[in-house]
Amino acid sequence: MTYPKKLQEAFGKQPVFTLADVRRLLPKASAGYARLLLHNLLKAGKIFRISRGIYSFHDEALVAGFAFRPFYYGCQDALSLHGLWEQETNPVVITARKVRAGMRKFAGGNYVVRRIERRMFFGYEMMKCAGWWVPVSDVEKTLIDMVHFRQHVGEELGAEFESRIERKKMRGYLKRCPDRVARKVGKIIAKR
Repeated sequence: MTYPKKLQEAFGKQPVFTLADVRRLLPKASAGYARLLLHNLLKAGKIFRISRGIYSFHDEALVAGFAFRPFYYGCQDALSLHGLWEQETNPVVITARKVRAGMRKFAGGNYVVRRIERRMFFGYEMMKCAGWWVPVSDVEKTLIDMVHFRQHVGEELGAEFESRIERKKMRGYLKRCPDRVARKVGKIIAKR
C-alpha cells in the first residue's frame, strides 16, 4: 500500500491530523520525507492545511476548530447553529489555547479564532453539524460570550435570548463570569 493511501485510510474519517500523527503512522519514514509527503499532497489538493502542522482530508470550514482543541463554536456561529438568527456567518472558534486570535482562511472561506480564559471555558454541548459532532456553546453561554467579546446584542436578538434562556443555568454561569460581563448580561435580560 502506498503512503498516500495509507494516510487516507488512517485519517480520512477524522476531522484533522498532524505531522506527528503521520510520523507515528509511518515510523520507517524520515521526518523530512513525512514533510515532503504532506507538501506533495497539499500541492495536489488531496489534503488541506488548517494551521501550521495541522491538516485535513476535508475542505469543510466546520473542521477548522479541531485544530485548536480544546475549543467550541460560539458567538454568531452558535446563534446560527441554534437557530436564533438566519444569517450566514463565518465559523467562530473559541479556544482556551494560547494562539493568535483573529481571522484565518480555510477551505475557500474565513473563520475567526478567539481566545478565552480557562475559567470562562464552559457552557458548551455537542451538536451534529455537516456530519460531524462539534462542541457549540449553549444559548446561555452564547449570550455571555457575545458580551465578553463586546459583540452587539440588539433588541430583537435580546428578545430571542430571553425566550430561550434557562434562568437557573444562567445564574450559575454568571457566578463564574467577571463582574463586567455579569452586570451587562443582567441588564440585557432585565430589559424584558
